[in-house]
Amino acid sequence: MRRAAVVAGLSATALLTIATSTAAAFGPLPPANPYLGPVGTATMHGDSEASDTTPLPGVGTGGVDADFHEQGAACPTILQGADGFPQALCTKITDRAPEVLLLDPGSGNTLAKLDLTKGSLLGGVYAYLDNNDRMVTVDGSGSLLRIGHQRGADGSWSLSIASKTDVTQAVAGHCGGGTCDEVSSVSPDYQGRVWFATDNAAAGFVNPDGSARSIVLAPGELVANSIATAPEGMAVATDHALYLLNVDASGNPQIVWRQGYDRGPARKPGQLSWGTGATPTFFGPGDGTEYLAITDNASPKENLLVYNSATGQQICSVPAIDGTENSPIGSGNSVFVASSYGYPYPALPADAGPSQPASAPISGGMTRIDVTGSGCTVVWTNTVPSSAVPRLSVPDGKIYTFTRHSLLGSGSGALGSGSSSLGSGSAGVTDNYSFAVIDANTGHLDTEQFVGATTVNDTLQMVGTIAPGRIQYQGTTTGLYRITPK
Repeated sequence: MRRAAVVAGLSATALLTIATSTAAAFGPLPPANPYLGPVGTATMHGDSEASDTTPLPGVGTGGVDADFHEQGAACPTILQGADGFPQALCTKITDRAPEVLLLDPGSGNTLAKLDLTKGSLLGGVYAYLDNNDRMVTVDGSGSLLRIGHQRGADGSWSLSIASKTDVTQAVAGHCGGGTCDEVSSVSPDYQGRVWFATDNAAAGFVNPDGSARSIVLAPGELVANSIATAPEGMAVATDHALYLLNVDASGNPQIVWRQGYDRGPARKPGQLSWGTGATPTFFGPGDGTEYLAITDNASPKENLLVYNSATGQQICSVPAIDGTENSPIGSGNSVFVASSYGYPYPALPADAGPSQPASAPISGGMTRIDVTGSGCTVVWTNTVPSSAVPRLSVPDGKIYTFTRHSLLGSGSGALGSGSSSLGSGSAGVTDNYSFAVIDANTGHLDTEQFVGATTVNDTLQMVGTIAPGRIQYQGTTTGLYRITPK
């Protein structure tokens, strides 16, 4: 009673000050990897630990300009180096082959392109920028590439392969059943090795001298997401288990620990594989890497699984969402998980298998779960229909994403209302896409601003990158957005 009376007598400004001071402080960020470009913009998930956080402030909750750049390609990976030049790894619509784009930092226009050799579907997705602003990826030829950019005497820009290392020697089980194993993702460790994982669950690294070593994690398992590296080692999730790897005394990769998870009865609609849809996420309130999280594929609700990253001991398992193909956001004690259940993809990996059920409405929804002394606790849930992998800005406490609404459903569905009107079946060509900002403390949808309503605007559960200057880049099925404050 007494406290209520005191609060009632405070001004709106004073109440805002109290709310701000008591709001959760997110972070710390994971340690900066010396072999990566700038923290927040050098990998698809922001850092080598795949925390999906950034130390940069986002676009904010005011009006935005959404400048779309048609590329004739889906652009899931947009990164920015220390030199300020954005680079994108895209998959062309015509032949699904990867290409690298160098973008003008002032406009987002394309300055140069470089075609790469086609590999598996995920081979044109995962890459990172090294500490020399070169894009590092493995193409369909089995070569680890470092791609640099340079400006000619006439002022034009070009992209070229600065170095090339053959890793096929280290990819176990090369071919079988008419298909060959291929590297799907890469990430550097803190000693300069480049770790990789293959579609068929081989994992290993390329040493600084160019030699490569690998092991098979388990026969019959598949990898359908990216890997993450931290001081504790390299984390990779197959469609059966989560692994932490490191290097043994002989200089070979070794499994430090393995934890199986509930992979459910089948792939769910809105997923690309039968198993977890998550890239492992390192996070924690101390050094930023003491926890490691994924989601499982349990039915009907998927669980957030949090482990001690050093030992593999499970800290908690908490029902989180219907299903997801997204990596969790991890920061401090908090994890944020967004649903992708029912999301329709134009293409699936060859080994994806049928989903159960065959199709479903996009359910939407996001949840925040905090690690506590006694396990984990759900802090909030919302119904925001996120259509991109969300990104948390640590300094402003906002989660940035896009949303997808269908005009075929019933209900208000008004953009900016915070409600969701989603169709009862597969989403269609009438769907709306909006830039959205969510308060990470409360889960409240702060703003939702319309950007487009055709399939070219589909953000397809791809990751947005927040760059310096409160600029956000977001890939779509046919190009990319450059979002800036008005």
